[in-house]
Amino acid sequence: MPPSSRVWSSQPCQSERAKRVLDVTVAVLAILLCLPLMLLASLAVLLSGPGPILLRQDRIGRYEKPFQMLKFRTMHVEADDRRLREMNTRELKGEEPDTSDGVFKLQDDPRITPVGRWLRHFSIDELPQLFNVLRGDMSLVGPRPSLPWEVDLFTPEQRQRHACLPGMTGLWQVSGRNRLSMPEMLKLDIVYLRSRSLLLDLRILARTPAAVLLDRSVR
Repeated sequence: MPPSSRVWSSQPCQSERAKRVLDVTVAVLAILLCLPLMLLASLAVLLSGPGPILLRQDRIGRYEKPFQMLKFRTMHVEADDRRLREMNTRELKGEEPDTSDGVFKLQDDPRITPVGRWLRHFSIDELPQLFNVLRGDMSLVGPRPSLPWEVDLFTPEQRQRHACLPGMTGLWQVSGRNRLSMPEMLKLDIVYLRSRSLLLDLRILARTPAAVLLDRSVR
């Protein structure tokens, strides 16, 4: 995706320095607390089949600058993503889903390994993103990190979500997570962008564990 030449909103995030302190403090504590779990997940991925333990996936960050997001591998090596691209393209273009619940999703996605399904179920695959937070590529709270080809399909308003750092969690995570459509997620990202504050971040962080544990869907 070519570099963006857009003019970003000059509205500052309240307490940017405090937000960064919160990010680093919580990320360090979470890494220490979750280290045994991450080691166990690493072993499970290693034993699940050939391929790397960690994926470095190209994502679009603040001001549409690309970065490599870390994740535990949850798919078979060289998995074909054409079905996902086709589904997300239809969704972003406003087409109707084929599912009975009105949400676009891949049924029994064969790309995902059994271990990967379990890791996704509890969002354990996203724990390496704590290191992205430490590096400053991401925040604990913010818009969902997008793939480059997804951004090419966004409207100008939707692309304004890149005025702040992408997050490990966000309004989309605590407002329905995988039951939301992509346009609904993007709309919540814009809501967050326009109302973000340190207090809102704390509220979202407090609600995230329940949102992860009570959501039984995998997307």
